[in-house]
Amino acid sequence: MENSIEDLMYPIGRFVPATKYSPDNIASWIGGLKSAPLLFDYCIENLDEAQLNTSYRPGGWTIIQVVHHVADSHMNAYIRSKLALTEEQPRISPYDENLWAELPDVHLVPLNVSVTLLHALHRRWTALLENIKDEDWTRTYYHPGNKEYMPIWQMVNQYNWHGAHHAEQIISLRKRMGW
Repeated sequence: MENSIEDLMYPIGRFVPATKYSPDNIASWIGGLKSAPLLFDYCIENLDEAQLNTSYRPGGWTIIQVVHHVADSHMNAYIRSKLALTEEQPRISPYDENLWAELPDVHLVPLNVSVTLLHALHRRWTALLENIKDEDWTRTYYHPGNKEYMPIWQMVNQYNWHGAHHAEQIISLRKRMGW
């Protein structure tokens, strides 16, 4: 059966934001963030250079670009978390992820560097999130690209999905290719 581009792009479905949060779903989202680096270890295990340079879909990023993108994106999210916790509704700086995916470091730095970075980053990020005050979950930052205020709880919901989304792009490719 042929997969549609939509299925290849969003193998776990498009992000559907939660409308509210509770201690249970916060714990679940943080759990997803904690396990994401291990999931990326699994995703790239035993892949050779040709496989790592394969696009997960026609016209899409290579596995290398996907993994480096997750590291870039999650670093930004971690910094946004800290800004929201220490400033009143800070305005964050958006970035062009497609341009970042073409920068020299993506092609020159070994993939395991970004996976190692994810392990360290997620350890710091989840330690922070597990220890903030209840009222801090509603602290926000302003995203000028989306023209919206993003509360920390909603960002954690989104980035929990984000890691799983990109990991599943790689896992789905591996299944299709028989790797």
